[in-house]
Amino acid sequence: MTELYLVRHGETAWSKSGQHASVTDLDLTDHGVEEAMGLRSKLDPADFGLVLSSPRLRARRTAELAGFTNSEIDENLAEWSYGDYEGMTSRQIREQVPGWRIWTHPMPGGETRTQVIDRLSKVVERVQASGVERAICFSHGHASRVLALCWLGIDIARGQSFPLDTGAVCVLGHEKESPAIVRWNA
Repeated sequence: MTELYLVRHGETAWSKSGQHASVTDLDLTDHGVEEAMGLRSKLDPADFGLVLSSPRLRARRTAELAGFTNSEIDENLAEWSYGDYEGMTSRQIREQVPGWRIWTHPMPGGETRTQVIDRLSKVVERVQASGVERAICFSHGHASRVLALCWLGIDIARGQSFPLDTGAVCVLGHEKESPAIVRWNA
């Protein structure tokens, strides 16, 4: 059974400030570059039979700086489209919508929960059908969490229980025949 490694991109100015970035194509900060380069000591590109990346610069650059120069762009790994909330922090959104959480509330002008689940389920299906021993995906905070939830078959509302740091590596696999988290936020 395939093990799936998830890597969240390194820090950007907006991940540092807490602003929601989906379609805004941000580059890494100097610290984000350090995070990405630090992945070289944790990950060997030769260990992976399938290497996928979000189309966004921050994910592609993280992959390249980590030594993965052969990543294939998969549009399904793009971050959850925040629509009208692009560039806003959760605090700013909650001023308009008290109690707002991405996991439980609508995203005006953006993707619905169902659309995000459908999109990231396609990545899970692709990885599971690949037949490789290990696959790796370079993606984003919310998209990676939704992907993990799809892997595990857990309701998307539980995404708030899986915080994900920039530059973090997570490993999804199996415990016997059951989908499992092998490592999180490593």
